[in-house]
Amino acid sequence: MTDTAPAPLALLDRDHLSAMTGGDQSLAVEVIEIFRHQAEIWSRLLDPMADASQWADAAHTLKGASLGIGALRLASICEKAERLGRGEATPSRTAAAVMLGDVKDILGDTLEAVARTAYELASPGPKRVS
Repeated sequence: MTDTAPAPLALLDRDHLSAMTGGDQSLAVEVIEIFRHQAEIWSRLLDPMADASQWADAAHTLKGASLGIGALRLASICEKAERLGRGEATPSRTAAAVMLGDVKDILGDTLEAVARTAYELASPGPKRVS
């Protein structure tokens, strides 16, 4: 019996992004910019000191935006944060801080990936395959 862990979810699934934008690179760049703007707004509400419903709503919105561009890892962690914030028991500040710290870490990695992708899509010349 082999013990294989599932492959990690993509920071940015470019095939998904391409499918969502009909292969239009200019539109993909525009969608990425909208995502970046949404992430900037909603990430400010990921505050473990705030009411859990506030950061759960922010996580929900980020999850939807992430799914729209193929940021699957971020969508997954946002779903976990949303469930924690909407659970029957109010999470401790420590649990909220750990979860939201994880969301912010993956959000940072995702923003780097989308910035790199936007640059590559907007740049003329041969494209690097990643």
